[in-house]
Amino acid sequence: MERIDQLTEIVRREVKAYDGPAFKAKTYYFEDFKDQAFAVVIVPDYKYPTASKAGVTVMAHIVGDKVVIDQDITDRPLYEELIAAGIPRKQIILAYAGETLSVEKDKSE
Repeated sequence: MERIDQLTEIVRREVKAYDGPAFKAKTYYFEDFKDQAFAVVIVPDYKYPTASKAGVTVMAHIVGDKVVIDQDITDRPLYEELIAAGIPRKQIILAYAGETLSVEKDKSE
């Protein structure tokens, strides 16, 4: 259980690091701790005529011992930050890039 708690804390910390100053926009960090989902949303300053719509900048959730990155439109890829924080690449699923979470069957079946 401690290993999962550590994984959750790393993902939470790394996603939250994307919440910060943005050019002509505001960012907001959200988490759903029960479902282990973490996201940063960007909302443009609508007083500028070229402002785009609000959207998810980065989002990840945890399934078992895997981190599924659902969205990442940053110039600092979340998966690289997670690897630098100690999460092995084999535990990271880039869902936004088409990778899928495969559930391995227990070999004893």
